[in-house]
This record gives sequence, C-alpha cells and structure tokens, in this order.
Amino acid sequence: MTLPIQIEHSNCGECPIRHRAVCAHCERDELEALEEIKYYRSFEAGQTIIWSGDQMNFVGSVVSGIASLTQTMEDGRTQMVGLLLPSDFVGRPGRETAAYDVIATTDIVMCCFRKKPFEELMARTPHIAHRLLQMTLDELDAAREWMLVLGRKTAREKIASLLSIIARRDATLTRGRSSGPIVFDLPLTREAMADYLGLTLETVSRQMSALKKDGIIQLEGKRHVTIPDMGRLMEEAGDDTDGGFLV
Repeated sequence: MTLPIQIEHSNCGECPIRHRAVCAHCERDELEALEEIKYYRSFEAGQTIIWSGDQMNFVGSVVSGIASLTQTMEDGRTQMVGLLLPSDFVGRPGRETAAYDVIATTDIVMCCFRKKPFEELMARTPHIAHRLLQMTLDELDAAREWMLVLGRKTAREKIASLLSIIARRDATLTRGRSSGPIVFDLPLTREAMADYLGLTLETVSRQMSALKKDGIIQLEGKRHVTIPDMGRLMEEAGDDTDGGFLV
C-alpha cells in the first residue's frame, strides 16, 4: 500500500536533494518542465517499489530513505547488489523493464517522472542528459569500489567502508564540511548490513562494537552514529585518508 505523501519541499528549487539529483544543473525553464511531469510516491520499509522484469512507466530520484537493489536466482537465492541513497536515480531511460528488484529498506519518498515525457525532455535538454551520464559513471565507479570491498576487505574494513560511504553521502546532502565530527542516523538494520556485506549478523554486531570500543565511532542506541574523525574511519576502511567527499 502506498503511504500518504508528506513532502516538506514540493518545489524543485527548494528540494533537499536538488544539488545532487538529476536536475542539479537545470535552469529555471527546465525545472518548470520537470514540474509538469513529476509526482511523489512513498513506500513503507519492506515494500517492493518495482520487480525485476516489470514494465517501468516512471523514473525518479530517492528524496528520503534508502532502497536496495536485489537480484534473485532461478533457485530462489537472492543477493543485494546495491543501495539507493537520497538523490540516487531509479530507472533507465530507453529501457522498458527493470533490471533488478527495488525494495524499500526504510520508509522512502521518491520524486518520480513519467517515463516517456522524461525521455522526450532529455532529448531536448542537454543539462539533464549530461547530469544523468555523470550519475551513471559515478554509479559505475561505486560498483567497482564495492567489488573491492566485498572481494578483498576484512569484516572490520567492510563495516568501516559502509559507514564511510553513508557518512560521506550524508555530508554532501547536508553540505557538511569534511572537518569535525559527522553525525547521522544509520538507515540500515544490522540484518540488512550483514546481507549487503556478505557477513553474519553476529559478525556485524561484533565489529560495530569493536569500532565503538576503539573510539572510531560513537553509538547512541543502534542507529545514531557519530564519527569523531573521518580520517581514522577511512584508515580502518583501508581507503585514502585525505578526507575527500563524494560530489
């Protein structure tokens, strides 16, 4: 069941993901054209947004919440192959069907565009087409980075990597600085983290506790996370320690 929609900013110019979404480089007239074909949808945690193989009559951006991309094998085994965070784009213009199951991991709000009008708008709006290409290439880079995380990193490095990815994205959405503590609410349960990282629930809980004990992170409850020093977390993840943020 689709939830009642509560949007704090329904105007494109005031959207909280405006500077990262597919419309990031649009001029006023282009935003007005998008306004004419957009609508909002909300989904409960656990609800399927689109099934693999289904016809897609919309594309859109995650405004709030988080969703997972999941692939199911013929024998019923499933694997989470990606996460969709705020500002990430759902759907592919020019592709008629969905490649993966898209499932709401948390309650989620999406800004959707009717697919055919969006494709027509892309054809005459270079800003949208160029931004979508940028986002697709960023997604490719992220997928390659995640291959390293899953294939070569230890359990502790995997947890630290996931936390750093979420923290960096949260900082860019709030236009936060790279210096000083970073505070965010972890959008994933321990079970979802284990599924995504290919670990057991016990291992995730143990490594989260170890990172907390070592002062790498601070936890209030199970979800409220403070990272006192992003450089230390990046070191634990086995990544660069220059404090760089995704843009």
